[in-house]
Amino acid sequence: MMEELISRALEARSRAYAPYSRFQVGAALRCEGVVHSGCNVENAAYPLGTCAEGGAISAMILAGGRRIEEIVIVGGGDQPCTPCGGCRQKLREFGLPDLKVHMISPTGTLLLTRTLVELLPDAFGPDNLE
Repeated sequence: MMEELISRALEARSRAYAPYSRFQVGAALRCEGVVHSGCNVENAAYPLGTCAEGGAISAMILAGGRRIEEIVIVGGGDQPCTPCGGCRQKLREFGLPDLKVHMISPTGTLLLTRTLVELLPDAFGPDNLE
């Protein structure tokens, strides 16, 4: 399954719309055995762009999914493209603290794996509202 996640994240990155930053990002997540992907989409009004993780989550929700089981994120270069703060919170909405977040290079090499709790300790999530 990891190979498919990597392949889909790389494909998504190739379709990113990043004319301003030129920093293309792709993400692919697994939910109940189904892979959903997304890419970043920039906007001339910078805060209105969409991150790749958010796009993948939207695709998952549209397909009826509600629980992220694993995610792969690919940016540019040899440094891991970690999720921004907003995406970490979005991942927490649909992922458990032990969710594995894999960051890969544009060649598909695994650069870093963290759990969601490592990326967002003491997170506020749906269970806080029950």
